[in-house]
Amino acid sequence: MNIFKFLESKIITILFHSTFFLIVYIFLRLCKFPISITLLIISSMIFIYIFILGIKYIYLKRKAQKIICQVDELEEKYLITELLKKPQNLENQAYYYALLKATKAMNDKISELENAKKEYEEYIESFVHEIKTPLAALSLTIENQKLNDLRPEISKIDELTEQILYYARSQNPEKDCFIKKVNLEDIIHSLILKNQFYLLQNKIQVHVEKLKKEVYTDEKWLSFILSQILSNAIKYKKKDYCQIKIYTIENEKKLSLIIEDNGIGIKESELQRVFEKGFTGSNRTKKYATGMGLYLAKKLAESLNIHLKIESKYQEFTKVILEFSHQKKL
Repeated sequence: MNIFKFLESKIITILFHSTFFLIVYIFLRLCKFPISITLLIISSMIFIYIFILGIKYIYLKRKAQKIICQVDELEEKYLITELLKKPQNLENQAYYYALLKATKAMNDKISELENAKKEYEEYIESFVHEIKTPLAALSLTIENQKLNDLRPEISKIDELTEQILYYARSQNPEKDCFIKKVNLEDIIHSLILKNQFYLLQNKIQVHVEKLKKEVYTDEKWLSFILSQILSNAIKYKKKDYCQIKIYTIENEKKLSLIIEDNGIGIKESELQRVFEKGFTGSNRTKKYATGMGLYLAKKLAESLNIHLKIESKYQEFTKVILEFSHQKKL
Protein backbone atom coordinates (compact mmCIF):
# COMPACT_ATOMS: atom_id res chain seq x y z
CA MET A 1 0.00 0.00 0.00
CA ASN A 2 1.51 3.34 -1.04
CA ILE A 3 0.63 6.74 0.41
CA PHE A 4 -1.38 7.84 -2.63
CA LYS A 5 -3.61 4.75 -2.55
CA PHE A 6 -4.12 5.29 1.17
CA LEU A 7 -5.12 8.95 0.69
CA GLU A 8 -7.42 7.96 -2.17
CA SER A 9 -9.21 5.51 0.13
CA LYS A 10 -9.61 8.30 2.73
CA ILE A 11 -10.77 11.01 0.30
CA ILE A 12 -14.30 11.30 1.77
CA THR A 13 -12.93 11.51 5.33
CA ILE A 14 -10.39 14.14 4.27
CA LEU A 15 -13.10 16.22 2.55
CA PHE A 16 -15.28 15.96 5.65
CA HIS A 17 -12.49 17.15 7.96
CA SER A 18 -11.51 19.91 5.54
CA THR A 19 -15.10 21.15 5.64
CA PHE A 20 -15.07 20.92 9.43
CA PHE A 21 -11.84 22.98 9.63
CA LEU A 22 -13.39 25.59 7.36
CA ILE A 23 -16.50 25.81 9.56
CA VAL A 24 -14.33 26.19 12.68
CA TYR A 25 -12.34 28.94 10.96
CA ILE A 26 -15.53 30.83 10.01
CA PHE A 27 -16.93 30.38 13.50
CA LEU A 28 -13.77 31.75 15.15
CA ARG A 29 -13.73 34.73 12.84
CA LEU A 30 -17.38 35.46 13.58
CA CYS A 31 -16.52 35.31 17.28
CA LYS A 32 -13.95 38.08 16.64
CA PHE A 33 -10.94 35.88 17.41
CA PRO A 34 -7.69 37.49 16.26
CA ILE A 35 -6.54 36.19 12.89
CA SER A 36 -3.23 34.98 14.33
CA ILE A 37 -4.92 32.87 17.03
CA THR A 38 -7.49 31.59 14.55
CA LEU A 39 -4.75 30.43 12.14
CA LEU A 40 -2.79 28.89 15.00
CA ILE A 41 -5.82 26.89 16.15
CA ILE A 42 -6.67 25.73 12.62
CA SER A 43 -3.03 24.91 11.84
CA SER A 44 -2.76 22.89 15.05
CA MET A 45 -5.92 20.96 14.21
CA ILE A 46 -4.67 20.23 10.66
CA PHE A 47 -1.25 19.15 11.97
CA ILE A 48 -2.83 16.80 14.52
CA TYR A 49 -5.11 15.35 11.83
CA ILE A 50 -2.20 14.81 9.40
CA PHE A 51 -0.17 13.23 12.23
CA ILE A 52 -3.04 10.82 13.03
CA LEU A 53 -3.38 9.97 9.32
CA GLY A 54 0.38 9.28 9.14
CA ILE A 55 0.26 7.02 12.20
CA LYS A 56 -2.70 5.15 10.75
CA TYR A 57 -0.95 4.76 7.38
CA ILE A 58 2.18 3.32 9.04
CA TYR A 59 0.07 0.94 11.15
CA LEU A 60 -1.93 -0.30 8.15
CA LYS A 61 1.21 -0.66 6.00
CA ARG A 62 2.95 -2.75 8.68
CA LYS A 63 -0.16 -4.85 9.12
CA ALA A 64 -0.40 -5.43 5.35
CA GLN A 65 3.31 -6.30 5.17
CA LYS A 66 2.88 -8.80 8.01
CA ILE A 67 0.08 -10.54 6.11
CA ILE A 68 2.20 -10.58 2.93
CA CYS A 69 5.11 -12.16 4.83
CA GLN A 70 2.78 -14.75 6.35
CA VAL A 71 1.46 -15.65 2.90
CA ASP A 72 4.97 -15.90 1.44
CA GLU A 73 6.15 -18.12 4.30
CA LEU A 74 3.09 -20.35 4.25
CA GLU A 75 3.72 -23.56 2.32
CA GLU A 76 0.02 -24.32 1.76
CA LYS A 77 -1.24 -20.85 0.91
CA TYR A 78 -4.86 -21.97 0.75
CA LEU A 79 -4.74 -22.13 4.59
CA ILE A 80 -4.14 -18.37 4.94
CA THR A 81 -7.55 -17.78 6.54
CA GLU A 82 -6.36 -19.81 9.54
CA LEU A 83 -3.79 -17.04 10.22
CA LEU A 84 -5.92 -13.98 9.55
CA LYS A 85 -7.91 -12.37 12.34
CA LYS A 86 -11.52 -11.50 11.69
CA PRO A 87 -11.67 -7.73 10.88
CA GLN A 88 -13.84 -5.31 12.84
CA ASN A 89 -15.27 -3.03 10.13
CA LEU A 90 -18.18 -4.22 8.00
CA GLU A 91 -16.53 -3.85 4.58
CA ASN A 92 -13.49 -5.96 5.52
CA GLN A 93 -15.73 -8.49 7.25
CA ALA A 94 -17.48 -9.04 3.90
CA TYR A 95 -14.12 -9.58 2.16
CA TYR A 96 -13.05 -11.92 4.96
CA TYR A 97 -16.27 -13.92 4.63
CA ALA A 98 -15.79 -14.21 0.84
CA LEU A 99 -12.17 -15.34 1.32
CA LEU A 100 -13.25 -17.86 3.97
CA LYS A 101 -15.86 -19.38 1.66
CA ALA A 102 -13.44 -19.46 -1.29
CA THR A 103 -10.69 -21.21 0.67
CA LYS A 104 -13.17 -23.72 2.14
CA ALA A 105 -14.43 -24.56 -1.36
CA MET A 106 -10.82 -24.86 -2.55
CA ASN A 107 -9.86 -27.13 0.37
CA ASP A 108 -12.88 -29.34 -0.30
CA LYS A 109 -11.92 -29.57 -3.98
CA ILE A 110 -8.28 -30.36 -3.14
CA SER A 111 -9.39 -33.13 -0.76
CA GLU A 112 -11.67 -34.54 -3.45
CA LEU A 113 -8.88 -34.51 -6.05
CA GLU A 114 -6.37 -36.02 -3.63
CA ASN A 115 -8.74 -38.89 -2.81
CA ALA A 116 -9.41 -39.51 -6.51
CA LYS A 117 -5.67 -39.42 -7.22
CA LYS A 118 -4.97 -41.85 -4.37
CA GLU A 119 -7.62 -44.27 -5.65
CA TYR A 120 -6.18 -44.05 -9.17
CA GLU A 121 -2.62 -44.71 -7.96
CA GLU A 122 -3.77 -47.67 -5.86
CA TYR A 123 -5.62 -49.09 -8.87
CA ILE A 124 -2.56 -48.67 -11.13
CA GLU A 125 -0.27 -50.36 -8.62
CA SER A 126 -2.77 -53.19 -8.17
CA PHE A 127 -3.13 -53.57 -11.95
CA VAL A 128 0.63 -53.72 -12.49
CA HIS A 129 1.16 -56.33 -9.76
CA GLU A 130 -1.71 -58.44 -11.11
CA ILE A 131 -0.52 -58.32 -14.73
CA LYS A 132 3.04 -59.29 -13.81
CA THR A 133 1.97 -62.87 -13.01
CA PRO A 134 0.59 -63.73 -16.49
CA LEU A 135 3.48 -61.81 -18.07
CA ALA A 136 6.00 -63.93 -16.16
CA ALA A 137 4.17 -67.12 -17.19
CA LEU A 138 4.09 -65.99 -20.83
CA SER A 139 7.78 -65.11 -20.73
CA LEU A 140 8.63 -68.54 -19.29
CA THR A 141 6.59 -70.24 -22.03
CA ILE A 142 8.42 -68.27 -24.71
CA GLU A 143 11.75 -69.16 -23.08
CA ASN A 144 10.93 -72.88 -22.90
CA GLN A 145 9.65 -73.07 -26.47
CA LYS A 146 12.47 -70.84 -27.75
CA LEU A 147 10.06 -68.41 -29.42
CA ASN A 148 12.73 -65.73 -29.76
CA ASP A 149 10.66 -63.61 -32.16
CA LEU A 150 8.21 -62.90 -29.35
CA ARG A 151 10.82 -61.97 -26.78
CA PRO A 152 11.12 -58.29 -27.81
CA GLU A 153 7.34 -57.87 -27.64
CA ILE A 154 7.10 -59.39 -24.16
CA SER A 155 10.12 -57.38 -23.04
CA LYS A 156 8.51 -54.17 -24.26
CA ILE A 157 5.25 -54.97 -22.45
CA ASP A 158 7.23 -55.67 -19.29
CA GLU A 159 9.19 -52.40 -19.64
CA LEU A 160 6.03 -50.34 -20.18
CA THR A 161 4.40 -52.03 -17.20
CA GLU A 162 7.39 -51.11 -15.05
CA GLN A 163 7.21 -47.53 -16.29
CA ILE A 164 3.51 -47.34 -15.31
CA LEU A 165 4.31 -48.66 -11.83
CA TYR A 166 7.20 -46.28 -11.20
CA TYR A 167 5.29 -43.35 -12.67
CA ALA A 168 2.56 -43.96 -10.10
CA ARG A 169 5.14 -44.34 -7.32
CA SER A 170 6.98 -41.18 -8.34
CA GLN A 171 3.94 -39.11 -7.34
CA ASN A 172 4.50 -40.06 -3.67
CA PRO A 173 8.14 -41.19 -3.43
CA GLU A 174 8.17 -41.26 0.37
CA LYS A 175 5.68 -44.16 0.41
CA ASP A 176 7.88 -46.69 -1.40
CA CYS A 177 11.42 -45.41 -0.87
CA PHE A 178 13.74 -47.43 1.40
CA ILE A 179 17.31 -46.17 1.75
CA LYS A 180 20.08 -48.62 2.56
CA LYS A 181 23.67 -49.44 1.64
CA VAL A 182 23.73 -50.78 -1.94
CA ASN A 183 26.55 -52.47 -3.87
CA LEU A 184 26.77 -51.01 -7.39
CA GLU A 185 28.51 -54.08 -8.78
CA ASP A 186 25.65 -56.36 -7.74
CA ILE A 187 23.03 -54.08 -9.31
CA ILE A 188 24.93 -53.71 -12.59
CA HIS A 189 25.59 -57.45 -12.92
CA SER A 190 21.91 -58.23 -12.24
CA LEU A 191 20.93 -55.66 -14.87
CA ILE A 192 23.31 -57.11 -17.47
CA LEU A 193 22.06 -60.63 -16.73
CA LYS A 194 18.47 -59.52 -17.13
CA ASN A 195 19.25 -57.95 -20.53
CA GLN A 196 21.73 -60.59 -21.64
CA PHE A 197 19.57 -61.88 -24.52
CA TYR A 198 19.09 -58.41 -26.03
CA LEU A 199 22.75 -57.48 -25.62
CA LEU A 200 23.77 -60.66 -27.47
CA GLN A 201 21.02 -60.23 -30.06
CA ASN A 202 22.24 -56.70 -30.83
CA LYS A 203 25.91 -57.76 -30.66
CA ILE A 204 26.69 -55.23 -27.97
CA GLN A 205 29.81 -55.68 -25.85
CA VAL A 206 29.60 -54.52 -22.24
CA HIS A 207 32.75 -53.49 -20.36
CA VAL A 208 32.57 -52.91 -16.61
CA GLU A 209 35.27 -51.65 -14.27
CA LYS A 210 35.69 -50.00 -10.87
CA LEU A 211 32.19 -51.00 -9.76
CA LYS A 212 33.07 -52.33 -6.31
CA LYS A 213 31.53 -49.30 -4.70
CA GLU A 214 28.74 -48.83 -2.16
CA VAL A 215 26.20 -46.03 -2.01
CA TYR A 216 23.19 -45.22 0.15
CA THR A 217 20.05 -45.32 -1.98
CA ASP A 218 16.89 -47.28 -2.79
CA GLU A 219 17.92 -50.47 -4.59
CA LYS A 220 14.71 -50.98 -6.59
CA TRP A 221 14.53 -47.39 -7.75
CA LEU A 222 18.19 -47.30 -8.75
CA SER A 223 17.76 -50.57 -10.67
CA PHE A 224 14.82 -49.08 -12.55
CA ILE A 225 16.76 -45.89 -13.37
CA LEU A 226 19.71 -47.91 -14.70
CA SER A 227 17.42 -50.22 -16.69
CA GLN A 228 15.94 -47.21 -18.51
CA ILE A 229 19.43 -45.94 -19.32
CA LEU A 230 20.62 -49.36 -20.53
CA SER A 231 17.44 -49.82 -22.56
CA ASN A 232 18.12 -46.53 -24.36
CA ALA A 233 21.74 -47.53 -25.01
CA ILE A 234 20.53 -50.77 -26.64
CA LYS A 235 17.69 -49.10 -28.52
CA TYR A 236 19.80 -46.33 -30.04
CA LYS A 237 22.90 -48.31 -30.98
CA LYS A 238 24.79 -48.01 -34.25
CA LYS A 239 24.63 -50.75 -36.87
CA ASP A 240 28.36 -51.44 -36.76
CA TYR A 241 30.58 -52.15 -33.73
CA CYS A 242 28.60 -51.48 -30.51
CA GLN A 243 29.81 -51.27 -26.97
CA ILE A 244 28.67 -50.02 -23.59
CA LYS A 245 31.12 -49.07 -20.85
CA ILE A 246 30.01 -48.90 -17.22
CA TYR A 247 32.45 -47.54 -14.68
CA THR A 248 32.84 -45.17 -11.72
CA ILE A 249 34.91 -42.09 -10.96
CA GLU A 250 35.29 -41.01 -7.35
CA ASN A 251 36.64 -37.97 -5.54
CA GLU A 252 36.28 -36.52 -2.04
CA LYS A 253 32.85 -35.01 -2.69
CA LYS A 254 31.03 -37.53 -4.87
CA LEU A 255 30.96 -40.88 -6.63
CA SER A 256 29.98 -40.84 -10.31
CA LEU A 257 28.51 -43.91 -12.00
CA ILE A 258 28.89 -43.58 -15.77
CA ILE A 259 27.12 -45.53 -18.54
CA GLU A 260 28.77 -44.69 -21.84
CA ASP A 261 27.78 -46.02 -25.27
CA ASN A 262 29.06 -45.43 -28.81
CA GLY A 263 25.56 -45.21 -30.28
CA ILE A 264 23.93 -42.61 -32.50
CA GLY A 265 24.20 -39.91 -29.85
CA ILE A 266 21.98 -36.87 -29.35
CA LYS A 267 21.90 -33.66 -31.35
CA GLU A 268 23.23 -30.67 -29.42
CA SER A 269 19.99 -28.76 -29.98
CA GLU A 270 18.03 -31.57 -28.29
CA LEU A 271 20.39 -32.38 -25.43
CA GLN A 272 18.64 -30.01 -22.99
CA ARG A 273 15.27 -31.64 -23.68
CA VAL A 274 16.02 -35.34 -23.20
CA PHE A 275 14.53 -35.36 -19.69
CA GLU A 276 11.27 -33.75 -20.80
CA LYS A 277 8.14 -35.84 -20.51
CA GLY A 278 7.29 -37.46 -23.85
CA PHE A 279 10.32 -36.10 -25.72
CA THR A 280 11.73 -38.64 -28.24
CA GLY A 281 13.88 -36.39 -30.43
CA SER A 282 14.03 -35.97 -34.18
CA ASN A 283 16.69 -38.65 -34.63
CA ARG A 284 15.07 -41.08 -32.19
CA THR A 285 11.96 -42.21 -34.04
CA LYS A 286 12.02 -45.80 -32.86
CA LYS A 287 8.78 -47.75 -33.06
CA TYR A 288 8.42 -48.10 -29.30
CA ALA A 289 9.88 -44.77 -28.19
CA THR A 290 7.65 -43.14 -25.55
CA GLY A 291 9.90 -40.42 -24.17
CA MET A 292 9.04 -41.57 -20.63
CA GLY A 293 12.16 -43.56 -19.69
CA LEU A 294 14.59 -40.71 -19.10
CA TYR A 295 11.83 -38.49 -17.73
CA LEU A 296 11.06 -41.04 -15.01
CA ALA A 297 14.77 -41.74 -14.44
CA LYS A 298 15.39 -38.04 -13.81
CA LYS A 299 12.35 -37.65 -11.56
CA LEU A 300 13.22 -40.67 -9.42
CA ALA A 301 16.90 -39.68 -9.29
CA GLU A 302 15.93 -36.28 -7.87
CA SER A 303 13.88 -38.02 -5.17
CA LEU A 304 16.96 -40.09 -4.29
CA ASN A 305 19.21 -37.02 -4.24
CA ILE A 306 21.12 -38.37 -7.26
CA HIS A 307 22.27 -35.81 -9.82
CA LEU A 308 21.53 -37.28 -13.25
CA LYS A 309 23.01 -35.66 -16.35
CA ILE A 310 23.82 -36.53 -19.96
CA GLU A 311 26.74 -35.69 -22.21
CA SER A 312 26.59 -36.61 -25.88
CA LYS A 313 28.00 -35.94 -29.32
CA TYR A 314 25.82 -36.72 -32.31
CA GLN A 315 26.81 -39.92 -34.15
CA GLU A 316 29.67 -40.54 -31.68
CA PHE A 317 28.65 -41.28 -28.08
CA THR A 318 26.23 -40.77 -25.22
CA LYS A 319 27.39 -40.66 -21.61
CA VAL A 320 24.87 -40.82 -18.77
CA ILE A 321 26.28 -39.81 -15.38
CA LEU A 322 24.75 -40.50 -11.96
CA GLU A 323 26.40 -38.53 -9.17
CA PHE A 324 26.07 -39.76 -5.59
CA SER A 325 27.15 -37.38 -2.83
CA HIS A 326 29.22 -38.89 0.00
CA GLN A 327 26.58 -38.88 2.72
CA LYS A 328 24.51 -41.53 4.43
CA LYS A 329 21.34 -39.50 4.77
CA LEU A 330 19.43 -37.86 1.96
